[in-house]
Amino acid sequence: MEDKILEKLTKCPLCKSGLFLTGQEIKDLAVSQEKFSICNCTNCGLKFTNPRPSAESIGKYYDFPEYFSHDDKATNLTQFIYQSVRKYTINQKVKFLTSLKPQKGKFLDYGCGTAELLSKASDSGWKVTGIEPNEKARSLANSKLEGKIHATIDKLPKTASFDIITLYHVLEHIHSLRKTLKLIINHLKSDGYIIIAVPNPESYDAVKYGEFWAGWDVPRHLYHFNAKSIEQIGDIFDLQLVQELPMYFDSYYVSLLSEGYADPNQSLVKKYWKAIVAGKKSNQEAAKRAGNYSSNLFIFKKK
Repeated sequence: MEDKILEKLTKCPLCKSGLFLTGQEIKDLAVSQEKFSICNCTNCGLKFTNPRPSAESIGKYYDFPEYFSHDDKATNLTQFIYQSVRKYTINQKVKFLTSLKPQKGKFLDYGCGTAELLSKASDSGWKVTGIEPNEKARSLANSKLEGKIHATIDKLPKTASFDIITLYHVLEHIHSLRKTLKLIINHLKSDGYIIIAVPNPESYDAVKYGEFWAGWDVPRHLYHFNAKSIEQIGDIFDLQLVQELPMYFDSYYVSLLSEGYADPNQSLVKKYWKAIVAGKKSNQEAAKRAGNYSSNLFIFKKK
């Protein structure tokens, strides 16, 4: 890809340690076909893409029709399945929000995409706000919730506070990791919750597919969180991890994408069947290995 502008990190973006090792190289199989190195922090356990595109240059790596969270319409079978599952999971997410805060209240979704979750939450009685940097997705979101979706967290009033803040598959995309987490926490009420969902590079499907694992998604995924690095988030930002939950559907979807990367010429039927088998196996293995699912959901509160 032309005009690639990379920034090289000299410290871990989470714990600021300079003790990290360069590990495997992963190819961007979705867009550019470029290879990116994954570094492993020996202090906090975080894996991070390094060097990586700068915040100003990374936009072009999102410019492909299969980036489904930025679109409302299904144009192929995989996207149709993604959006069908998303409708179901959104209902479950709203129920979970309400289980945490039965009185409901103010809800911020950071990286809200096209605001499907926020719209459902709003219909259920939550007062909603969204952050979405992608212009196309933000425009679609504001067409549903006019004036409630902002480009950056800096656009929020400094006094704005929320009962629940969610980052569903968002934290791995944020360039200014520590700064942004601090800003987010500043907008959390003293008895509020932060919910973070991230892919797991130590899951069964990650190991099975190796360099073809769709969860790497370099360079769009700047960070790759394991259990140790998630615990470090709690320690660094004075948060208490109160619950960890599996995201069962992710193993099937990630396996489907990974199958396409590993063998682009296989038949559609074979690809879907193998993805179903791999996704089921991933969930079964995670149940044996203390929650090592393809993606996990972490619920934090202030200490």
